[in-house]
Amino acid sequence: MKPLPLPPFFLLPLFLFCTTAATVNATKPATPTAPTLSPTPSPTSSPTPPTNTTPSSSRSTLDPKQIEALQSLDIPTTRDPCIQPSPHNATICDSSKPFRHLISLHLSNCSTDLSLSFTALKSLSSLRSLSFTNCHASPIRFPSDLSLSLTSFSCIRSLRRLPGVWLSRFVNLTDLTVSYTPVNTSGLYVIIGNMHKLKTVTISHANLTGYLPRHVHLNLTHVDLSDNKLKGRIPTSFTLLEDLEYLNLSSNGLNGEIPTEFGDLISLKNLSLASNSFSGPIPDSMSAIPGLVHVDLSNNQLNGTVPRFFTELKGLKVLNLEKNQFHGVLPFNASFIKRLAVFKVGGNDNLCYNHSVLSSKMKLGIAPCDKHGLPLSPPPSKESSGDSESDSSDYDDDGDDSSDKKEHHHGPSKVVLGVAIGLSSIVFLIVFLILLSKWCG
Repeated sequence: MKPLPLPPFFLLPLFLFCTTAATVNATKPATPTAPTLSPTPSPTSSPTPPTNTTPSSSRSTLDPKQIEALQSLDIPTTRDPCIQPSPHNATICDSSKPFRHLISLHLSNCSTDLSLSFTALKSLSSLRSLSFTNCHASPIRFPSDLSLSLTSFSCIRSLRRLPGVWLSRFVNLTDLTVSYTPVNTSGLYVIIGNMHKLKTVTISHANLTGYLPRHVHLNLTHVDLSDNKLKGRIPTSFTLLEDLEYLNLSSNGLNGEIPTEFGDLISLKNLSLASNSFSGPIPDSMSAIPGLVHVDLSNNQLNGTVPRFFTELKGLKVLNLEKNQFHGVLPFNASFIKRLAVFKVGGNDNLCYNHSVLSSKMKLGIAPCDKHGLPLSPPPSKESSGDSESDSSDYDDDGDDSSDKKEHHHGPSKVVLGVAIGLSSIVFLIVFLILLSKWCG
């Protein structure tokens, strides 16, 4: 006997159930497996089979004499410093055999009883770079081999005090940095006079005295002598540095005019002469420096008019001319000022802006000009000086609008005027009726 076929209305639910189950099984995520760590191949390289890593014991290790030198400097040497340097004392080694040698050493946050012995330093004569950060040890006598091998020396808040003659022995340096460490010398030339390979020099916050040298090496690209006690003028030797990109002479006692040959610094990008006693105008020759990005001439005694050529420097981002003695009309429009990240001209009492070109909402810190190109005196405040909103507001762009607002503010309102007219009319009507009644009677 054959089984009876199911009616069609039973087949439809069965079909829907099977279809739904298949869909659920297809979208159900697979059971997660334990993650495996494997290097991600670069897009340009083909996968390579894993290879056994050579144990560190089979590699060439650091020279035993240099290990002893590091131990005397309280640098942990339980692990090979060439492979796993100390977190606070970075080390870099060469690849020589049978023993590797240190070529770079950075000592930071040293203990107060750190002793830099002559013997230990003599063992480190392979160093090319030596730097100290927050290591308040006493200055030590460097072996001549180490002094001649160094190409980079940095001292930040370290070694307490440095004699200029001591620094001058590093004659092969290309990079010199001394910051927040007093330097005892009669002038900068004592330090860098014989460093013919020097490219970058930073001696800042170092109580450096004397004058800028009349002879400097032409391969300098970075000069930072900020926050010292230097005096005198900028010598013309500095205008011969065609590769100079960074010059910071701020916060010193320098004076005189900015040399007219300043435009010869054709590679200059960052210039700061702030907080000195420079006088005279900004030399027009600076317009020949196309790559200027940062110009800070604030807190000086510069005078004359502000040159228009700054608008032609397409890469300029910072222009600070505040607290000088500039006069005349500011030659900039709003589009130029808005493309700058920093623009300051306040503190120039005789400088003003054309209010038909620049809006007072820009808060320039200088007054608008009158029809003679002279600064307008500030208008009297509407209320007492305690009104902070009135004190902080700039001048109105349209003087007529301002006067209209004042008259509208202090004159009678329309409501009061209407009431007064109405009452007058009623009184007049009453008087008229009384007179009329008497005349008729």
